[in-house]
Amino acid sequence: MTFKRLLLANGIFLALGLASQAQAADNNQDQLIKQGAYLARMGDCTACHTSQGHPDFAGGLAIKSDLGTIYSTNITPDKQKGIGNYTEQQFADAVRKGVKPDGSYLYPAMPYPDYAQISDADIHALYTYFMQGVPASQYQPPATDLSFPFSQRWGMRFWNMVFTSDKPFQPIGGASEQVNRGAYIVESLGHCSSCHTPRGFAMNEKALNSSSSDFLAGGALNGWDVPSLRGIARWSPQEIVDYLQTGRNDKAGVAGEMTSVVEHSTSYMTDSDLQAVAAYLKFLGGNPPLQAYDQQKNQATTDKLTAATNLTQGETLYLNNCDACHFANGLGAPRAFPQLDQASIVNAKDPQGLIHIILQGAQLPSTAKAPSKLAMPGFAHRLSDDEVAKLATFVRQGWSNNASAVTADQVKKVRDSLPKQQ
Repeated sequence: MTFKRLLLANGIFLALGLASQAQAADNNQDQLIKQGAYLARMGDCTACHTSQGHPDFAGGLAIKSDLGTIYSTNITPDKQKGIGNYTEQQFADAVRKGVKPDGSYLYPAMPYPDYAQISDADIHALYTYFMQGVPASQYQPPATDLSFPFSQRWGMRFWNMVFTSDKPFQPIGGASEQVNRGAYIVESLGHCSSCHTPRGFAMNEKALNSSSSDFLAGGALNGWDVPSLRGIARWSPQEIVDYLQTGRNDKAGVAGEMTSVVEHSTSYMTDSDLQAVAAYLKFLGGNPPLQAYDQQKNQATTDKLTAATNLTQGETLYLNNCDACHFANGLGAPRAFPQLDQASIVNAKDPQGLIHIILQGAQLPSTAKAPSKLAMPGFAHRLSDDEVAKLATFVRQGWSNNASAVTADQVKKVRDSLPKQQ
Protein backbone atom coordinates (compact mmCIF):
# COMPACT_ATOMS: atom_id res chain seq x y z
CA MET A 1 0.00 0.00 0.00
CA THR A 2 1.40 3.39 -0.97
CA PHE A 3 1.84 6.16 1.60
CA LYS A 4 -1.00 8.18 0.05
CA ARG A 5 -3.35 5.21 0.21
CA LEU A 6 -2.37 4.58 3.81
CA LEU A 7 -3.16 8.18 4.73
CA LEU A 8 -6.48 7.94 2.90
CA ALA A 9 -7.40 4.73 4.69
CA ASN A 10 -6.47 6.18 8.07
CA GLY A 11 -8.52 9.28 7.28
CA ILE A 12 -11.54 7.19 6.43
CA PHE A 13 -11.24 5.17 9.65
CA LEU A 14 -10.82 8.39 11.67
CA ALA A 15 -13.87 9.94 10.05
CA LEU A 16 -15.91 6.81 10.67
CA GLY A 17 -14.75 6.78 14.29
CA LEU A 18 -15.67 10.42 14.82
CA ALA A 19 -19.04 9.88 13.17
CA SER A 20 -19.66 6.87 15.39
CA GLN A 21 -18.78 8.89 18.50
CA ALA A 22 -21.04 11.73 17.39
CA GLN A 23 -23.88 9.28 16.77
CA ALA A 24 -23.36 7.74 20.21
CA ALA A 25 -23.39 11.20 21.80
CA ASP A 26 -26.61 12.09 19.97
CA ASN A 27 -28.21 8.83 21.07
CA ASN A 28 -27.15 9.45 24.65
CA GLN A 29 -28.55 12.99 24.51
CA ASP A 30 -31.83 11.73 23.09
CA GLN A 31 -32.03 9.14 25.85
CA LEU A 32 -31.36 11.78 28.52
CA ILE A 33 -34.11 13.99 27.12
CA LYS A 34 -36.52 11.05 27.08
CA GLN A 35 -35.58 10.12 30.64
CA GLY A 36 -35.92 13.73 31.77
CA ALA A 37 -39.39 13.96 30.23
CA TYR A 38 -40.42 10.85 32.14
CA LEU A 39 -39.02 12.23 35.40
CA ALA A 40 -40.83 15.54 34.84
CA ARG A 41 -44.06 13.53 34.55
CA MET A 42 -43.19 11.66 37.73
CA GLY A 43 -42.58 14.98 39.47
CA ASP A 44 -45.89 16.35 38.12
CA CYS A 45 -44.18 19.51 36.86
CA THR A 46 -46.88 20.10 34.24
CA ALA A 47 -49.72 20.38 36.74
CA CYS A 48 -48.25 23.36 38.60
CA HIS A 49 -46.21 25.08 35.91
CA THR A 50 -48.87 25.15 33.19
CA SER A 51 -51.85 27.49 33.14
CA GLN A 52 -54.83 27.48 30.80
CA GLY A 53 -54.15 29.13 27.46
CA HIS A 54 -50.36 29.09 27.79
CA PRO A 55 -47.62 26.65 26.71
CA ASP A 56 -46.55 23.77 28.92
CA PHE A 57 -44.21 24.82 31.73
CA ALA A 58 -44.69 28.55 31.02
CA GLY A 59 -46.13 29.06 34.51
CA GLY A 60 -48.89 31.33 35.72
CA LEU A 61 -50.99 28.81 37.63
CA ALA A 62 -52.55 30.42 40.72
CA ILE A 63 -51.80 28.27 43.76
CA LYS A 64 -53.95 29.23 46.72
CA SER A 65 -52.34 28.92 50.14
CA ASP A 66 -52.95 30.11 53.68
CA LEU A 67 -50.43 32.87 52.98
CA GLY A 68 -52.12 34.13 49.83
CA THR A 69 -51.96 33.29 46.12
CA ILE A 70 -48.65 32.07 44.74
CA TYR A 71 -48.13 32.02 40.96
CA SER A 72 -45.98 29.31 39.41
CA THR A 73 -42.96 30.41 37.41
CA ASN A 74 -41.92 29.95 33.79
CA ILE A 75 -39.54 26.97 33.68
CA THR A 76 -39.08 26.83 29.91
CA PRO A 77 -35.55 27.51 28.56
CA ASP A 78 -36.36 31.08 27.54
CA LYS A 79 -33.40 33.24 28.62
CA GLN A 80 -35.46 36.28 29.62
CA LYS A 81 -38.67 34.89 31.13
CA GLY A 82 -37.65 31.34 31.94
CA ILE A 83 -34.64 29.37 33.19
CA GLY A 84 -32.56 29.40 30.02
CA ASN A 85 -29.58 31.00 31.76
CA TYR A 86 -29.48 28.51 34.63
CA THR A 87 -26.41 26.33 34.95
CA GLU A 88 -27.03 22.74 35.98
CA GLN A 89 -25.91 23.54 39.52
CA GLN A 90 -28.25 26.52 39.70
CA PHE A 91 -31.07 24.32 38.41
CA ALA A 92 -30.26 21.71 41.07
CA ASP A 93 -30.22 24.36 43.81
CA ALA A 94 -33.62 25.68 42.74
CA VAL A 95 -35.16 22.20 42.57
CA ARG A 96 -33.60 20.70 45.69
CA LYS A 97 -33.01 23.74 47.91
CA GLY A 98 -35.55 26.30 46.75
CA VAL A 99 -32.81 28.85 46.02
CA LYS A 100 -32.73 30.85 42.77
CA PRO A 101 -29.48 31.91 41.02
CA ASP A 102 -29.75 35.43 42.45
CA GLY A 103 -29.88 34.00 45.97
CA SER A 104 -33.58 34.68 46.52
CA TYR A 105 -35.79 31.97 47.95
CA LEU A 106 -38.76 30.08 46.54
CA TYR A 107 -41.84 29.41 48.62
CA PRO A 108 -42.42 25.76 49.54
CA ALA A 109 -45.49 25.63 47.30
CA MET A 110 -42.64 24.32 45.17
CA PRO A 111 -42.08 20.99 46.96
CA TYR A 112 -38.31 21.33 47.24
CA PRO A 113 -38.31 19.84 50.76
CA ASP A 114 -39.25 16.55 49.04
CA TYR A 115 -37.28 17.15 45.84
CA ALA A 116 -34.15 17.47 48.00
CA GLN A 117 -33.81 13.70 47.75
CA ILE A 118 -33.66 13.59 43.93
CA SER A 119 -30.46 11.91 42.80
CA ASP A 120 -27.72 13.71 40.85
CA ALA A 121 -28.36 11.46 37.85
CA ASP A 122 -32.05 12.36 37.78
CA ILE A 123 -31.26 16.06 38.20
CA HIS A 124 -28.94 15.82 35.18
CA ALA A 125 -31.67 14.17 33.08
CA LEU A 126 -34.24 16.75 34.16
CA TYR A 127 -31.88 19.63 33.34
CA THR A 128 -31.14 18.16 29.92
CA TYR A 129 -34.85 17.80 29.20
CA PHE A 130 -35.85 21.30 30.29
CA MET A 131 -32.98 22.92 28.41
CA GLN A 132 -33.16 20.89 25.21
CA GLY A 133 -36.50 19.11 25.10
CA VAL A 134 -38.93 21.88 26.09
CA PRO A 135 -39.83 24.75 23.71
CA ALA A 136 -38.95 28.17 25.09
CA SER A 137 -41.81 30.52 25.93
CA GLN A 138 -41.63 34.26 26.51
CA TYR A 139 -44.82 34.27 28.60
CA GLN A 140 -44.39 36.32 31.79
CA PRO A 141 -46.55 34.87 34.60
CA PRO A 142 -48.10 37.19 37.19
CA ALA A 143 -45.74 38.01 40.03
CA THR A 144 -46.40 36.53 43.46
CA ASP A 145 -47.16 39.39 45.84
CA LEU A 146 -47.95 38.19 49.35
CA SER A 147 -48.75 40.52 52.22
CA PHE A 148 -46.19 41.40 54.90
CA PRO A 149 -44.43 39.57 56.52
CA PHE A 150 -44.79 36.68 54.06
CA SER A 151 -43.56 38.93 51.25
CA GLN A 152 -40.09 38.86 52.86
CA ARG A 153 -38.58 35.92 51.04
CA TRP A 154 -35.30 36.19 52.94
CA GLY A 155 -37.13 34.72 55.91
CA MET A 156 -37.36 31.41 54.03
CA ARG A 157 -33.65 30.94 54.73
CA PHE A 158 -34.41 30.31 58.38
CA TRP A 159 -37.47 28.23 57.58
CA ASN A 160 -35.28 26.02 55.38
CA MET A 161 -32.69 25.64 58.13
CA VAL A 162 -35.34 24.28 60.51
CA PHE A 163 -37.69 22.33 58.28
CA THR A 164 -35.69 20.93 55.35
CA SER A 165 -32.81 18.52 54.99
CA ASP A 166 -29.91 18.31 52.54
CA LYS A 167 -29.45 14.58 53.06
CA PRO A 168 -29.78 12.45 49.92
CA PHE A 169 -32.28 9.63 49.72
CA GLN A 170 -31.51 6.90 52.24
CA PRO A 171 -32.50 3.36 51.21
CA ILE A 172 -34.42 1.38 53.82
CA GLY A 173 -32.15 -1.22 55.36
CA GLY A 174 -33.39 -4.76 54.85
CA ALA A 175 -36.05 -3.76 52.31
CA SER A 176 -36.16 -5.20 48.82
CA GLU A 177 -34.89 -3.37 45.74
CA GLN A 178 -38.49 -2.92 44.60
CA VAL A 179 -39.57 -1.39 47.93
CA ASN A 180 -36.61 0.99 47.89
CA ARG A 181 -37.40 2.04 44.33
CA GLY A 182 -40.92 2.83 45.49
CA ALA A 183 -39.58 4.70 48.52
CA TYR A 184 -37.37 6.84 46.29
CA ILE A 185 -40.27 7.73 44.00
CA VAL A 186 -42.71 8.52 46.81
CA GLU A 187 -40.25 10.44 48.99
CA SER A 188 -38.58 12.48 46.23
CA LEU A 189 -40.05 13.15 42.78
CA GLY A 190 -43.51 11.89 43.68
CA HIS A 191 -43.57 14.37 46.61
CA CYS A 192 -46.56 12.49 48.03
CA SER A 193 -45.71 13.85 51.47
CA SER A 194 -46.56 17.41 50.45
CA CYS A 195 -50.27 16.50 50.57
CA HIS A 196 -50.46 13.26 52.56
CA THR A 197 -48.35 14.26 55.59
CA PRO A 198 -49.77 16.47 58.35
CA ARG A 199 -48.41 20.01 58.60
CA GLY A 200 -46.85 21.66 61.61
CA PHE A 201 -47.40 25.12 63.08
CA ALA A 202 -45.20 26.71 60.40
CA MET A 203 -46.99 24.84 57.59
CA ASN A 204 -44.04 22.48 57.38
CA GLU A 205 -44.37 18.79 56.59
CA LYS A 206 -44.01 17.01 59.92
CA ALA A 207 -41.91 14.28 58.29
CA LEU A 208 -40.00 13.90 55.04
CA ASN A 209 -39.39 10.15 55.00
CA SER A 210 -40.60 6.89 56.49
CA SER A 211 -38.39 7.17 59.58
CA SER A 212 -41.31 8.99 61.26
CA SER A 213 -44.82 7.66 61.82
CA ASP A 214 -46.16 11.09 60.76
CA PHE A 215 -44.97 10.46 57.21
CA LEU A 216 -47.95 9.95 54.88
CA ALA A 217 -50.28 9.82 57.89
CA GLY A 218 -52.84 12.13 56.26
CA GLY A 219 -53.29 15.86 56.00
CA ALA A 220 -55.57 18.59 54.72
CA LEU A 221 -55.61 20.52 51.45
CA ASN A 222 -57.97 23.33 50.42
CA GLY A 223 -60.57 22.21 52.94
CA TRP A 224 -60.39 18.52 51.98
CA ASP A 225 -59.17 15.79 54.31
CA VAL A 226 -56.29 14.01 52.58
CA PRO A 227 -56.29 10.33 53.56
CA SER A 228 -53.42 8.50 55.19
CA LEU A 229 -51.44 6.32 52.82
CA ARG A 230 -50.61 4.14 55.79
CA GLY A 231 -54.23 3.06 56.02
CA ILE A 232 -54.85 1.33 52.72
CA ALA A 233 -54.52 -2.20 54.07
CA ARG A 234 -57.78 -3.19 52.35
CA TRP A 235 -56.30 -2.36 48.95
CA SER A 236 -54.21 -4.95 47.13
CA PRO A 237 -50.99 -3.90 45.37
CA GLN A 238 -52.78 -4.19 42.02
CA GLU A 239 -55.63 -1.97 43.21
CA ILE A 240 -53.07 0.68 44.17
CA VAL A 241 -51.51 0.39 40.71
CA ASP A 242 -54.91 0.61 39.03
CA TYR A 243 -55.85 3.71 41.04
CA LEU A 244 -52.62 5.53 40.16
CA GLN A 245 -52.67 4.40 36.54
CA THR A 246 -56.32 5.00 35.70
CA GLY A 247 -57.85 7.01 38.53
CA ARG A 248 -60.11 4.15 39.50
CA ASN A 249 -60.13 0.63 40.89
CA ASP A 250 -62.71 -1.79 42.26
CA LYS A 251 -63.15 0.29 45.40
CA ALA A 252 -62.60 3.97 44.64
CA GLY A 253 -62.33 6.75 42.09
CA VAL A 254 -60.20 9.89 42.27
CA ALA A 255 -61.57 13.31 43.16
CA GLY A 256 -60.18 16.72 44.05
CA GLU A 257 -56.47 17.43 43.53
CA MET A 258 -55.69 13.74 43.01
CA THR A 259 -57.54 13.86 39.68
CA SER A 260 -54.85 16.14 38.26
CA VAL A 261 -52.07 14.00 39.73
CA VAL A 262 -53.37 10.92 37.91
CA GLU A 263 -54.12 12.79 34.69
CA HIS A 264 -50.75 14.53 34.39
CA SER A 265 -48.37 12.31 36.32
CA THR A 266 -48.99 8.81 37.63
CA SER A 267 -50.89 7.58 34.55
CA TYR A 268 -47.65 8.06 32.58
CA MET A 269 -45.49 6.01 34.93
CA THR A 270 -44.30 2.53 33.97
CA ASP A 271 -45.93 -0.57 35.37
CA SER A 272 -42.72 -1.46 37.21
CA ASP A 273 -42.49 1.95 38.91
CA LEU A 274 -46.15 1.88 39.94
CA GLN A 275 -45.70 -1.65 41.28
CA ALA A 276 -42.71 -0.37 43.27
CA VAL A 277 -44.83 2.44 44.74
CA ALA A 278 -47.51 -0.09 45.69
CA ALA A 279 -44.91 -2.38 47.27
CA TYR A 280 -43.53 0.51 49.32
CA LEU A 281 -46.96 1.65 50.56
CA LYS A 282 -47.85 -1.92 51.55
CA PHE A 283 -44.42 -2.21 53.24
CA LEU A 284 -45.17 0.87 55.37
CA GLY A 285 -48.27 -0.70 56.88
CA GLY A 286 -49.66 1.50 59.61
CA ASN A 287 -53.15 2.46 60.59
CA PRO A 288 -56.11 0.20 59.74
CA PRO A 289 -58.85 1.47 57.41
CA LEU A 290 -61.04 4.25 58.81
CA GLN A 291 -63.98 1.89 59.07
CA ALA A 292 -63.99 -1.90 58.80
CA TYR A 293 -66.53 -3.52 56.52
CA ASP A 294 -69.47 -4.91 58.50
CA GLN A 295 -71.62 -7.32 56.51
CA GLN A 296 -74.49 -7.19 58.98
CA LYS A 297 -74.68 -3.38 59.00
CA ASN A 298 -74.34 -3.22 55.24
CA GLN A 299 -77.18 -5.68 54.81
CA ALA A 300 -79.43 -3.76 57.21
CA THR A 301 -79.06 -0.52 55.22
CA THR A 302 -79.39 -2.38 51.92
CA ASP A 303 -82.60 -4.09 53.02
CA LYS A 304 -84.18 -0.83 54.22
CA LEU A 305 -83.36 1.02 51.01
CA THR A 306 -84.61 -1.90 48.92
CA ALA A 307 -87.90 -2.04 50.84
CA ALA A 308 -88.24 1.75 50.51
CA THR A 309 -90.57 2.08 53.49
CA ASN A 310 -90.34 4.29 56.57
CA LEU A 311 -87.36 6.11 55.10
CA THR A 312 -85.67 9.13 56.59
CA GLN A 313 -85.28 12.20 54.40
CA GLY A 314 -81.60 11.38 53.89
CA GLU A 315 -82.44 7.85 52.75
CA THR A 316 -85.11 9.16 50.37
CA LEU A 317 -82.67 11.67 48.91
CA TYR A 318 -80.17 8.85 48.39
CA LEU A 319 -82.66 6.70 46.52
CA ASN A 320 -83.72 9.61 44.32
CA ASN A 321 -80.25 10.90 43.50
CA CYS A 322 -77.55 8.30 44.13
CA ASP A 323 -78.95 4.77 44.07
CA ALA A 324 -78.81 4.33 40.29
CA CYS A 325 -74.99 4.43 40.32
CA HIS A 326 -73.92 3.55 43.87
CA PHE A 327 -76.73 1.01 44.47
CA ALA A 328 -78.65 0.13 47.60
CA ASN A 329 -75.64 -1.67 49.07
CA GLY A 330 -73.39 1.39 48.71
CA LEU A 331 -70.75 -0.68 46.91
CA GLY A 332 -71.09 0.94 43.49
CA ALA A 333 -69.73 -0.68 40.34
CA PRO A 334 -66.08 -1.77 40.07
CA ARG A 335 -63.92 0.69 38.09
CA ALA A 336 -66.94 2.86 37.32
CA PHE A 337 -68.88 4.12 40.33
CA PRO A 338 -66.91 4.26 43.61
CA GLN A 339 -67.87 2.48 46.82
CA LEU A 340 -69.48 4.61 49.50
CA ASP A 341 -69.28 1.97 52.22
CA GLN A 342 -65.84 2.36 53.88
CA ALA A 343 -64.74 5.15 51.52
CA SER A 344 -62.07 7.43 52.99
CA ILE A 345 -63.73 10.62 51.75
CA VAL A 346 -67.07 9.53 53.21
CA ASN A 347 -65.61 8.71 56.64
CA ALA A 348 -63.23 11.68 56.82
CA LYS A 349 -63.28 13.70 60.03
CA ASP A 350 -64.00 16.84 58.00
CA PRO A 351 -66.91 16.28 55.58
CA GLN A 352 -65.98 19.15 53.23
CA GLY A 353 -64.64 16.85 50.52
CA LEU A 354 -67.84 14.80 50.42
CA ILE A 355 -69.98 17.94 50.47
CA HIS A 356 -67.92 19.41 47.63
CA ILE A 357 -68.48 16.33 45.45
CA ILE A 358 -72.23 16.25 46.16
CA LEU A 359 -72.55 19.92 45.22
CA GLN A 360 -70.17 20.14 42.27
CA GLY A 361 -69.78 16.55 41.10
CA ALA A 362 -66.59 14.85 39.98
CA GLN A 363 -65.07 13.42 36.82
CA LEU A 364 -62.62 10.56 36.43
CA PRO A 365 -59.66 11.50 34.24
CA SER A 366 -59.07 10.06 30.78
CA THR A 367 -55.90 7.98 30.75
CA ALA A 368 -54.25 5.62 28.28
CA LYS A 369 -55.59 2.52 30.03
CA ALA A 370 -58.96 4.03 30.97
CA PRO A 371 -59.91 6.60 28.32
CA SER A 372 -63.55 7.04 29.36
CA LYS A 373 -64.27 10.21 31.36
CA LEU A 374 -66.97 8.92 33.69
CA ALA A 375 -68.62 11.82 35.46
CA MET A 376 -70.86 12.34 38.47
CA PRO A 377 -73.15 15.38 38.13
CA GLY A 378 -73.26 18.03 40.80
CA PHE A 379 -76.48 18.60 42.77
CA ALA A 380 -75.94 22.20 43.86
CA HIS A 381 -78.71 23.38 41.56
CA ARG A 382 -81.35 20.96 42.83
CA LEU A 383 -80.65 20.32 46.51
CA SER A 384 -80.80 22.87 49.32
CA ASP A 385 -78.17 23.14 52.04
CA ASP A 386 -80.41 21.25 54.43
CA GLU A 387 -81.07 18.49 51.90
CA VAL A 388 -77.37 18.06 51.13
CA ALA A 389 -76.66 17.92 54.87
CA LYS A 390 -79.24 15.17 55.39
CA LEU A 391 -78.03 13.22 52.36
CA ALA A 392 -74.38 13.47 53.44
CA THR A 393 -75.28 12.48 57.00
CA PHE A 394 -77.03 9.35 55.75
CA VAL A 395 -74.08 8.39 53.54
CA ARG A 396 -71.64 8.93 56.44
CA GLN A 397 -73.73 6.80 58.81
CA GLY A 398 -75.23 4.17 56.52
CA TRP A 399 -73.89 0.64 55.83
CA SER A 400 -70.58 0.17 57.71
CA ASN A 401 -69.87 3.89 57.96
CA ASN A 402 -69.86 5.64 61.31
CA ALA A 403 -68.90 9.30 60.80
CA SER A 404 -70.33 12.46 62.34
CA ALA A 405 -73.46 14.18 61.06
CA VAL A 406 -73.29 17.09 58.61
CA THR A 407 -74.97 20.44 59.22
CA ALA A 408 -76.57 22.86 56.79
CA ASP A 409 -74.05 25.51 57.89
CA GLN A 410 -71.19 23.24 56.80
CA VAL A 411 -72.84 22.81 53.40
CA LYS A 412 -73.39 26.56 53.03
CA LYS A 413 -69.71 27.21 53.74
CA VAL A 414 -68.66 24.88 50.94
CA ARG A 415 -71.34 26.16 48.55
CA ASP A 416 -70.19 29.76 49.09
CA SER A 417 -66.62 28.74 48.19
CA LEU A 418 -67.56 27.26 44.81
CA PRO A 419 -67.06 29.21 41.57
CA LYS A 420 -70.18 31.15 40.70
CA GLN A 421 -72.13 29.79 37.74
CA GLN A 422 -72.36 32.21 34.82
